[in-house]
Amino acid sequence: MVTSQALYLGFLGFLAVERLAELHLSSRNAAWAFARGGVEMGQGHYPIMAAFHTLFLGACATEVLFLDRAFPGALGWMALALAALAQGLRYWAVSTLGPRWNTRVIVVPGLAPVVGGPYRFLRHPNYVAVMMEMAVVPLIHGAWISAVLFSVGNALLLWVRIRAEERALGPLWADAFAGRPRFVPEVRRE
Repeated sequence: MVTSQALYLGFLGFLAVERLAELHLSSRNAAWAFARGGVEMGQGHYPIMAAFHTLFLGACATEVLFLDRAFPGALGWMALALAALAQGLRYWAVSTLGPRWNTRVIVVPGLAPVVGGPYRFLRHPNYVAVMMEMAVVPLIHGAWISAVLFSVGNALLLWVRIRAEERALGPLWADAFAGRPRFVPEVRRE
């Protein structure tokens, strides 16, 4: 009989494979950007961010296995639905950016900012997806310690990352996104 723990570990394995595919895409996109004069900035935080994201999946598995976390029923199903929503948002952001998407901060001079797709509503939809994942992926199987620790750690990393990214994107990007919220879309009433 397949247990909920085994299913959860399979889900984490799927996310790990997905992250490896994203790193491959990121490498290909970096080559595209550098071939067009792209400049990388904010390299100092990248190794920490990469290690943090790697530890995240391991921590989720470890907490579930060694602290014998049970599947939390309705909360687990809700967390799974939110994780799927986060994946959808991530893919929407990645596909909208196309070859400009990267796990690193690489800016190709002279390109107009991307303002379509989820970027119509938010400055950083990919980071919204990451924040959602850090909070809900652990909760799918009751790993609340991982949810809390990695959500806080991610907030600190994003504080550094977003400052570096926005600085690198420059005034043209700042003008295009002036008044657009970073994380929570505005509900306009007419």
